[in-house]
Amino acid sequence: MKRLYKNYALTLFAFLILSAAYSQPSPKVIDEVIGVVGNEIILLSDLENQYMQFKVNMPEITKCEVFDDLLFQKLLITQAELDSVEVSEAMIDMELDNRIRYFISQFGSKEKFEQFYGKKIEEVKVDFRDAIREQMLVQTVKDNITSTIKVTPTEVRQYYNDIPKSDIPDVSVEYEVGQIVKQPKIGSEELKEAFDKISGLRERVMKGEDFATLAVLYSEDPGSASQGGSIGTVGRGETYPEFEAAAFSLKNGEVSEVVKSQAGYHIIKMIERRGDFIDVLHILIRPKVSPVELEKSYRFLDSIYTVITTSSMSYDEAAKKYSDDPNKMNGGMIVNPYTGTTWFDATQLGNYDPQLFFIADKLKVGELSKPSRMETQDKGEAYRLVFVKSQTVPHKANLKDDYSKIQSWAEEEKKLNAIAKWVRNKVAKTYVFIKDDYLKMGCDALDKWVNNEK
Repeated sequence: MKRLYKNYALTLFAFLILSAAYSQPSPKVIDEVIGVVGNEIILLSDLENQYMQFKVNMPEITKCEVFDDLLFQKLLITQAELDSVEVSEAMIDMELDNRIRYFISQFGSKEKFEQFYGKKIEEVKVDFRDAIREQMLVQTVKDNITSTIKVTPTEVRQYYNDIPKSDIPDVSVEYEVGQIVKQPKIGSEELKEAFDKISGLRERVMKGEDFATLAVLYSEDPGSASQGGSIGTVGRGETYPEFEAAAFSLKNGEVSEVVKSQAGYHIIKMIERRGDFIDVLHILIRPKVSPVELEKSYRFLDSIYTVITTSSMSYDEAAKKYSDDPNKMNGGMIVNPYTGTTWFDATQLGNYDPQLFFIADKLKVGELSKPSRMETQDKGEAYRLVFVKSQTVPHKANLKDDYSKIQSWAEEEKKLNAIAKWVRNKVAKTYVFIKDDYLKMGCDALDKWVNNEK
């Protein structure tokens, strides 16, 4: 089962990344065809490049397992051709843009990304376009195979009962945490003060002062101020709509008018634009919350605390009625961005919001904290009440407490078994060739291809 999961997980892993192997020097070999599935060929260079790629994150992987995955991918592509599966050019463009944005963020800048690949972004897109199309076709066929697969409660119980007692996974402590946020109002005087300050900085820039220096000295964006206002390379959909509209309208070297977003007031300087990607500097000035309004927020939440703890109103009712948090319609529970559920393990909660974890870890289930100060992502200081709805203790997974987890494990195994069955059926009807040298690699992963080779 573990081998089955490992082999077919490789295809998903390949779908998520751009191969770094293409940009790295490799030993000179004479390329040759080492496998054929239907009309799809596998070259020795394909195997070597994929192996190098996987080895970085999966050091235990073998060439035999990578070869098995390549054969699987080619079988899926062959099926995509038979089923006339298509992927639109727009979808390919979107996927390329998403992956390149991700990798730019990992490298830290567009320049470092281009330096690594030794090419401009547009050239990288051309190089990887066919590979992305194939990967998207592969994923579409895989999704078609497993799209209708669900597990029944009986199957979940059977799956759990079949796990050897010694192999039942441990489940760490997890929390369901909510918050009621009260955002202090920002008055017209504070807005005017911030606007006047950013306008003054723009005037200084227009008179010749260095934009980056002023950003270091005055910008209130902690992520970019120390970098001279640079936010790195960003694409469409990655910044506030007002910021994006203003930035993409600028020419190289041009400075924007004052722009207002959720975060505050900006001025933006265009460094360079390439298609849907821009390099810009910006200076942010946030309107300050007055101490009076901050105190009002504290007192308001203190009164809500009293209402909830005296049972005059439930936590979820109060959250929906009074919270300024976007999650208030979810019963005031915070959604885990890593899983899409309302459950966090300790590490996830700590990474999401260290202060929130510190408060929640000291509360009992069903307990509500007193108002505490917080920093919001966009609007500066605020106050919140923190509520712990549920909390588990470290334990062996069991059907009573961890049914949803066990259900997902059972469903994943059922999907993998369906894929394995599909492969066996398709291989029996498909031309498969594997060069003799590679049949001698001696791993079980190739058995299903060898036994049905035609």
